[in-house]
Amino acid sequence: MTENRPHVCPWWVAYTFDNPLRRILHPADRILGPYVKPDMRVLDVGCGFGHFSLGMARLIGPSGRVVAVDLQENMLEKTLARARRKGLAERIDTVLAGSDRLGVTGPFDFALAANVVHEVPDRPALFGELFGVLRPGAGLLVIEPKGGHVSDGGFAAELKAARAAGFIDSDGPEVVWQRTALLRKPG
Repeated sequence: MTENRPHVCPWWVAYTFDNPLRRILHPADRILGPYVKPDMRVLDVGCGFGHFSLGMARLIGPSGRVVAVDLQENMLEKTLARARRKGLAERIDTVLAGSDRLGVTGPFDFALAANVVHEVPDRPALFGELFGVLRPGAGLLVIEPKGGHVSDGGFAAELKAARAAGFIDSDGPEVVWQRTALLRKPG
């Protein structure tokens, strides 16, 4: 979400982690199934190659809508190409994020920020924008990698910024090699 992007994963690196092994270790339907239901309007922040966007598109059914947002046009193009191959493109809208904001209009019933918050320089602004576009009672699932990218303290700082924006903690899913937090907008 910024022109000064020292930590943004280059689009081509996504080929190394968005692969068949990821679909086995991080099955989108299982991880998101408890939160994403038919007819919902959902948001995928930092969609990458669309691993979770495609999973949400299956879960929302033909009457729902997925809005997939990324800072890099190549990521959005790859997401739509994969969606076309799976017959899900009509359920997904893509939005190219601006340098300092997502640029989406709510309301959304659910949002996902998977492996992206650590790349955003202004986390309070990100969480504030997400809080503003979610319906009251809606969930935000934050997923971050364990290990080198995001330390325990770094993840705690992310959650502190989310709470400062108004989110409250809820129970989230267990995800292999990832830290997770399900946050809710009161309401």
